[in-house]
Amino acid sequence: MQNNPYDQYLKNKVMTATPAELTLMLYEGAIKFGNIAIRGIEEGDVQKAHINIVKVEKIIEEFRRTLDFKYDVAQHFENVYSYLAQRLVEANMSKDKAIMEEVVEHLRSMRDNWKEVMKVAKSQQVK
Repeated sequence: MQNNPYDQYLKNKVMTATPAELTLMLYEGAIKFGNIAIRGIEEGDVQKAHINIVKVEKIIEEFRRTLDFKYDVAQHFENVYSYLAQRLVEANMSKDKAIMEEVVEHLRSMRDNWKEVMKVAKSQQVK
């Protein structure tokens, strides 16, 4: 059986990514799955909403699992991730579009901040 070239490309992209790039990919995935969950809620597709909310929950769990508490900022991230995890449970129980939109907005903000951190780090490496 021949591999799909796009699947192979994605696999290579993940396997060769830096930790910073992997973090960015996780944020992008969480946003994507959050948006799919919102569409599921809008369409009344409970299963679609549930499956994609769970995917976002798993990404948040991964972020929490990889926090390094030797840095003070890790506790701030833990607080944010804990809040998002709780909101995801609430959204999944009630299939609440507004809660999912709030979670996705937080994730977008975090992703955008992460992109800025990556830019600054990259510019400092060049010097």
